Amino acid sequence: MIDTVVFDLGGVLVDWNPRHLYRQLFDDEAAMEHFLAEVCTGPWNEQQDAGRPWSEAIAELCARHPQQALLINAFRERWEEMLAGPIAGSVELLAELKARGVRLYALTNWSNETFPRALQLYDFLHWFEGIVVSGEERLIKPDPRIYQRLFERYGIEPARSIYIDDARRNVDAAAALGMHAWWFQGADGLRDWLAAQGLVDARAAA
Repeated sequence: MIDTVVFDLGGVLVDWNPRHLYRQLFDDEAAMEHFLAEVCTGPWNEQQDAGRPWSEAIAELCARHPQQALLINAFRERWEEMLAGPIAGSVELLAELKARGVRLYALTNWSNETFPRALQLYDFLHWFEGIVVSGEERLIKPDPRIYQRLFERYGIEPARSIYIDDARRNVDAAAALGMHAWWFQGADGLRDWLAAQGLVDARAAA
């Protein structure tokens, strides 16, 4: 019997995307995409998710790309503008699960420097019984060790738990450890799957 649901946060419950900020700073979409692919890249950001100090990361990148220093600094200084708010349908599902007494946890790749601000912005983050933040652990998904820390810290049995993430590699890692894992691509699909597990109500017929 499934009694626990573990959520990823960014891309599942919170709409985080650096493009929300950088579309304000670039007139050209292609130039923005080049900047995010070659300068402030996903792997670079993941180093901060793994606990690297933002001051060190910004200084190192500005030294390599001095002509882009203002744009690089914006990644940290205007980080909050990368948040477009809650993903409504997902938060509704979280509320339903909470009302039904399902154990709720979160496992997130997130910088320990910026996560406290997210806790201030989004009340629903306080609905979880526990949150494992990669920046605090100095480990990031899909490293199996961060999942094991979640299990051990909160007494979670993988076979009785669900894991939800928008990154396929993280879903695959959870499944390999024995969790029931769902690749999030939208709240409607998630509702259908959770309803099939008997955890939430099905969607109303159109």
